[in-house]
Amino acid sequence: MNLFHLRYFETLARTEHYSKAAEILSITQPSLSYAISTLESELGIQLFEKRGRNIVLTKYGKAFYSNVKEILASLDNAVRDIKLVANGEGEINIGFLRTLGTDYVPTTVKNFLDLHPDKNIWFNFSCEHGLSVDLVRSLIDREYDMVFCSKLNNSPMVEFIPIATQELVVIVPKDHPLAVKDSVSLKETLDYPQIIFRHKSGLRHIIDDLFKSINAYPDILCEIEEDLVGAGFVSKGFGIMIAPKFDGLNYVDVKVLKLTQPSYKRYFYMAILKDVYHPPLIEEFKKYVIEQSTLNKEYRFG
Repeated sequence: MNLFHLRYFETLARTEHYSKAAEILSITQPSLSYAISTLESELGIQLFEKRGRNIVLTKYGKAFYSNVKEILASLDNAVRDIKLVANGEGEINIGFLRTLGTDYVPTTVKNFLDLHPDKNIWFNFSCEHGLSVDLVRSLIDREYDMVFCSKLNNSPMVEFIPIATQELVVIVPKDHPLAVKDSVSLKETLDYPQIIFRHKSGLRHIIDDLFKSINAYPDILCEIEEDLVGAGFVSKGFGIMIAPKFDGLNYVDVKVLKLTQPSYKRYFYMAILKDVYHPPLIEEFKKYVIEQSTLNKEYRFG
């Protein structure tokens, strides 16, 4: 049995006529008869029976036909999908930090799609993994084709390509003593209890290093995973926070202060697996992201 035998069988079962089926298949009627006879011999059961000048499926032929139709349809769909991928079309699965979902990711994707209006391209997005370490782990597990996140050390399988920067700021309640200022040094924040990112966050080690650079560390009130959640706690007077500057802060009742001495820019990266095959569409989108980050020099948030 081979694929041709199954296609011959499906066509004959659909037309119920040897001459019509042979014409559709562009083969001779004897060749079709021989193929069906071979198939029946291998299966050990009769698939067709005569009815006048035509033929019809037997009870067992009908059952076999139902399965063969499904198998061939599935195979044809798989072949079509692979050809789409080979032609630079198909899907891209992307994971990203939530802070990148308000502007950077949707803008980048829209501009890319606008360049390819005639191609069948679709994106699957996910920001359910809120931390860079979880995003990179899911990338390694092949859940995503690429992720946009902070850079992680000790990830030899992953290529990190810088694509954007974000400034770190100090956010305080609007009635806080520091709220009268527009900028503040890190040392000036030490007198106040602070909300800080959890150790799993890509920002935590950055903030810890900043405090190490001034040889001091604040009293920590609580740890959080997401910047917007932390801003919410700050707005209710729970403490102050060193946080990335992003557009969402405009909608929270806090005062944003420029961080000086030391100031810091946070870098975001496109992360993609090394030394694995990426289809043409993934390579093209990767190239586009790199080109755009080069053209824009520095994509700022907030």
